Amino acid sequence: MPERLDSAAQSATRDEAVIGAGSGSPASDFAWALLTELVRCGVRHLVVSPGSRSQALALAAAELERLGAVQLHVRVDERSAGFTALGIGVESGVPAVVITTSGSAPAHLHPAVLEAHHGRVPLLLLTADRPHELRGIRANQTTAQAGLFGVAVRHAEDVDAPGAATDDGDAIALARRAFALATGAPEPGPVHVNLALREPLSAPIPPAALARFADELAADVAAGRPAASDALTPAVTQIERRVGTVVVAGAGAGPDAEAFARAGHWPLLAEVSSGSRFGPNLVVAARELLGSPDWAPEFGAQVDRVIVFGHPTLSREVPALIARAGVETIVVDAVGREWFNPGRTARRVFAVATDDGPASAEERRWVGRWVHASRSIRDAAESSTEVAPAAPLRSGVALGGHVENFAAQREYVATEFRAIRAPLTRSSLMQAVWAASWPQDRLVFGASRLIREADRVVPGKKIPVHANRGLAGIDGTIATAIGIALAAPEGSGLVRVVLGDLTALHDVSSLFLGLGEVRPRVQLIIGNDGGGTIFDTLEVAQSAPVDAFDRVQYTPQSADFAAIAASAGWGHTRVSTRGGLSEALTAAVTGPTIIEVPLPR
Repeated sequence: MPERLDSAAQSATRDEAVIGAGSGSPASDFAWALLTELVRCGVRHLVVSPGSRSQALALAAAELERLGAVQLHVRVDERSAGFTALGIGVESGVPAVVITTSGSAPAHLHPAVLEAHHGRVPLLLLTADRPHELRGIRANQTTAQAGLFGVAVRHAEDVDAPGAATDDGDAIALARRAFALATGAPEPGPVHVNLALREPLSAPIPPAALARFADELAADVAAGRPAASDALTPAVTQIERRVGTVVVAGAGAGPDAEAFARAGHWPLLAEVSSGSRFGPNLVVAARELLGSPDWAPEFGAQVDRVIVFGHPTLSREVPALIARAGVETIVVDAVGREWFNPGRTARRVFAVATDDGPASAEERRWVGRWVHASRSIRDAAESSTEVAPAAPLRSGVALGGHVENFAAQREYVATEFRAIRAPLTRSSLMQAVWAASWPQDRLVFGASRLIREADRVVPGKKIPVHANRGLAGIDGTIATAIGIALAAPEGSGLVRVVLGDLTALHDVSSLFLGLGEVRPRVQLIIGNDGGGTIFDTLEVAQSAPVDAFDRVQYTPQSADFAAIAASAGWGHTRVSTRGGLSEALTAAVTGPTIIEVPLPR
């Protein structure tokens, strides 16, 4: 895929001259100028949902795919299209463009727009609309699309229908403006361009215009120009080292949080979706050490400063710690109109540094106590709930011919078989998936009980992890993961998606990829406990009438995921033991597959 196609000289030339496609349809000419300029800005993925009013944009997108300028993805369901584009933005850091027709179509983008807004993911929406003379008169497929997404977009623009007098300069300026606002200050996020279009709604792009852009592509590839970056270097705040400090890493924190905790010799409380869950200072059992009556007085109560990276969402203990009187909170957040501030006393800084000299004896004791206590809690939990693996045989036992040696061998084999045949629990499921994933893979968690179980039990490991934690909704998890897979660099590994049955059903339409669409290497791991068991963990489960609770909270289901997978052309396997899960996770994956794991309520 070619790099960004921009230079100061080319930009100046385009601003001064009209280089329209000249198709005879102002809609097609404007669509071509707009999309080609977005390609020059850096856009590499277009996601289209079919429709009549948007045909000029969709057909221009198809021509750009034919020229090799973009990857085009077609989705029947606009909600799926929106989350596919979101996943592309998550993986690449560059906005994908979503193209829809008018009427109710743009409304289906709203969940993805909200997640992109709160998750700070770049996203560009091009929604076709009726021209102004057809608005407000009950014309078919016409509603109030301008301003549809309210404050959830970084910028919204309602563009008049282009006419014969419209030149490329308007489209070029619009493309640059939209791309810059989606990727830049005050924070990355969604941008909405609502484009009115009049008939004739499309015409073929003339061969001369196609050839001109193809030549430009070839020249840019030959020049090898890198993409420009307008990112600003944030001001750095120096943080003094002292015991009593912990570093909290929430969703999107990344490896900077781990490096900072290690430099300051502080415990690292990193959520599983943080991208920081590794390193010598990692504290897996953070919830217990902060909130358990047995441990909190000795650990959580001793904290007087919290330094936060990312967006923590997976526990109640972290917000409670930050809101506690006497705890200083520093939030590291280089962008954003909002920052994580549950106690409304947090101080925001844009970047941090600290003295990374050797640890004092007091600092070693501080971080060492947290790490060792966490390990002892996890070891105790595993030994009490898991089937113990067989102890390794001594070499003499394996070779000896005495009866007691044969008895030891039989016991060893029996123990191994018990472990392989043991039924799966949420804990063993999460540990198996985590162990099977490698740094070149991508791991995506849905908003279900399983992500919290993973956060509770999995050890440190430096692997890319994503979860839609901007709003922590169950929307679009499958589509987001597919988007991540589509945008992953060549040579990347498998994209594994861990989600509950309700989260899977909520996005089941995203399983249906059209003919000719790329079928990425995605492995969907569905923990099927027959409904929303996450609600069983809430206080309401203890007070609500059982029948009413099951009907409106647990919402039981009996979906046939094997049949759904078959109809969508996905592979499917159902496993119920650790041995079966291990075999499924390590099997060769050439296309999209589902691993269904039945779990007890």
